[in-house]
Amino acid sequence: MATRCFRCARLLSRTPIGRNASRLLSSENNETGIEDTVAGAKISHGVDFGFEKVADSAEKQSRVNDVFSSVANTYDVMNDVMSFGIHRAWKDEFVRTARSVAGMKILDMAGGTGDIAFRLDRLCPGLEITVGDISPEMLQVGKDRAKAQDLTHINWIVADGMNLPFPDALFDLYTVSFGIRNYGDLSKGLSEAFRVLKPGGRFLCLEFTNVETPVIKELYDAYSFELIPVFGALIAGDWNSYQYLVESIRKFPSKEDFKGMIEDAGFKSVEYSSLPPGVCAVHWGYKLWN
Repeated sequence: MATRCFRCARLLSRTPIGRNASRLLSSENNETGIEDTVAGAKISHGVDFGFEKVADSAEKQSRVNDVFSSVANTYDVMNDVMSFGIHRAWKDEFVRTARSVAGMKILDMAGGTGDIAFRLDRLCPGLEITVGDISPEMLQVGKDRAKAQDLTHINWIVADGMNLPFPDALFDLYTVSFGIRNYGDLSKGLSEAFRVLKPGGRFLCLEFTNVETPVIKELYDAYSFELIPVFGALIAGDWNSYQYLVESIRKFPSKEDFKGMIEDAGFKSVEYSSLPPGVCAVHWGYKLWN
């Protein structure tokens, strides 16, 4: 009987469910202080890349770049599939929250495919929008979509969120949608957002977050870990990238912790609002005059 159970356990460990369970347990152990072992050496520090630990923020950013280079051409289709189209409503609400007015200078970071930029432009013509993304492949998708819609006034630039190629106090609004969790160094990215905003400027972020309702959390975890990577493999031909994206959501700070990080970067009047069904939230804050 014991031998049969052992064989069953070994077989389960080879399935996606078994592998994901092992990774989840490993992640929980790391969070409680248990050290990783790599090539016989124990390590207890590093930067999260999903549930993995990598050496530093530069390595994380390099691997994130590889992920988005891989998924660029199917990214928008996968967003529809993964969220059953709900991401469109989330983004519409996010853009309405921006309260933009004509003449504003807006930096939309991690916005390569143009989803937020196009919505901002439709809602309020006359904006000066710059889309920044570290992935040239994602930007090319956005440029092609803009050309198809004859939107020639939107600027597109390869930009690292941790080292923005802009002078201080240039923009009225900094937006980032489902991208900031991929920054190699989140605190540095927030500091850069603060730097490039004008006094009175606003930071606005839409991102996945911790789910607080137990039933929704259980369903969401099961769907995320067992189906989203499968969709990635079937539609985009890429299981690993979508496995990382799922894991990166679980490693992102809670709503309250992220609020604290935004405040630590210098922003004032920081608040947040969850969007139904509670898997993502909008955070905002202001750069006030000294």
